Amino acid sequence: MPVTYGIVGTGWITDSWISAASQSGKWELVAIYSRDQEKGNDFGSKHKCSTVYTSLDQFASNNAMQAVYIASPNSLHYEQAKQMLEAHKHVILEKPATSTVAELDDLFRIAKQNRVTLIEAFRHTQEANFKLLERTANQEKRLGPIYGASFQYASYSSRYNNVLNGETPNIFSLDFAGGSLVDIGVYPVTFAVALFGAPKSQTYVPFICRTGVDGGGVIILHYDTFGVQINQSKSYTSTAPCEIYGEKGTITINATTDISTIKHWNPQTKETTELAGSYKTVQKPFVNMEEEATEFARIIQEDDTAAAGELEDLSRAVLNVTQELRRQNGILYPADKAERETTSETLKRVILPV
Repeated sequence: MPVTYGIVGTGWITDSWISAASQSGKWELVAIYSRDQEKGNDFGSKHKCSTVYTSLDQFASNNAMQAVYIASPNSLHYEQAKQMLEAHKHVILEKPATSTVAELDDLFRIAKQNRVTLIEAFRHTQEANFKLLERTANQEKRLGPIYGASFQYASYSSRYNNVLNGETPNIFSLDFAGGSLVDIGVYPVTFAVALFGAPKSQTYVPFICRTGVDGGGVIILHYDTFGVQINQSKSYTSTAPCEIYGEKGTITINATTDISTIKHWNPQTKETTELAGSYKTVQKPFVNMEEEATEFARIIQEDDTAAAGELEDLSRAVLNVTQELRRQNGILYPADKAERETTSETLKRVILPV
């Protein structure tokens, strides 16, 4: 039986998820939440779902719904996911899952308490070619000791035009927990952490937009014996490939998402070998989410706590990195400020006499 689910968020990424979930045959859409009834009805009509709510409380109480896919503005993720988990719904939460590690820890605690599954939707780490790359990067015969890596995801956003025109789109808003790092920079950061584990430390030199968030910049992840350079941005475009440098060769990948080529260059023979398997193309504006939809349904249906635990560890490690990079550069969200105020009040109660 498919996993019955509802959606929160009616943007283009939700269209992609619904399409991919349908193609996988593992999911059935049964409910939609939208703040606007007319918009919700239009979205439901497009996806043949007539059950539309404008109340999250009513939405969460739908007993026919086993899971919820959340793709709302970043700053709303924590509260919405918390409500769904407390209603005993599995949650697929678009990246970034939350603004802070404290919020993420709380959500995973609630999920375990209610015996449901929480998964952050890192679609690219579920691609078949990424899994092949993961195996390749750990093969001594292919790379030998790793000396470094360079990963890219820099793509000029049409919404940056709005920023230049004096507007503040949600994705470029501090109040909505936006910025390039958490929107697309998280892809190459996750790419690195999934391949090499959590770094020892990290640094970031960002370009700060007029709105106070980062428009892009260069990240260095520091490992014991090598570094990873990441170039990411929503305010400029890079056409450079991604590379992993080893003693026994160099791996070149076309991108950190939608991997279609994985080439190994052998420094001894000077030969290049294509390692990637077949790649599924998806008609734009959709993106490939079928592999993640299939795997996430399997984890839920089989109650695969081991696989869910690995994804939890990845989410926490990635958020530790991005949170630190933001805070290094004074990019603070409402959740950061609330966390600091709570800590300050706690210290006052401990230090000051009654």
